[in-house]
Amino acid sequence: MTAPPGSDRDDYVVLGKLTSPHGVKGWLKVYSYTSPMEGILDYAEWVVQQRGERTTHRLTQGRRQGKGLVASLDGVNSREQAEQLAGAEILLPKRALPALEAGDYYWYQLEGLRVVTLSGVDLGHVNYLFETGANDVLVVQGDERSVDDRERLLPFLPEQVVRDTDLAAGRLTVDWDPEF
Repeated sequence: MTAPPGSDRDDYVVLGKLTSPHGVKGWLKVYSYTSPMEGILDYAEWVVQQRGERTTHRLTQGRRQGKGLVASLDGVNSREQAEQLAGAEILLPKRALPALEAGDYYWYQLEGLRVVTLSGVDLGHVNYLFETGANDVLVVQGDERSVDDRERLLPFLPEQVVRDTDLAAGRLTVDWDPEF
């Protein structure tokens, strides 16, 4: 099944990746970007994107397998068909994501935001985030608009480090020393 025509990549969030076939019946290994990793299996339809082409597949089964996940997609019934999907991204329309409570954000919403200190010093933009045992970390990349071109790792600690998140203005205000 083909994805809706005219739909733009900005309307989607990447949930994971189909990495390789699993067995001979069309199952695929799945690398999930969701937390917890099994969260990707909560979505019944996946938009699969590979080489610029998008198709929609119904998830028929999915489970934890060892340290990862495996999934069976409707219409993928052989190892050869699964091999054709290896390396594809799994997309989900942003409108299908559950609503969050005030003050909670999806990572994709924070990526690209300008990061400015309480005193107005521009540190750059949020390049990406990663998870540690203690807290999430913002990777802030300096650019032509920032005080310097340094990369900084800032803990995503609301009220302590991250003082304000303004999605409409595209800005995070942080309590952070630009020298650090």
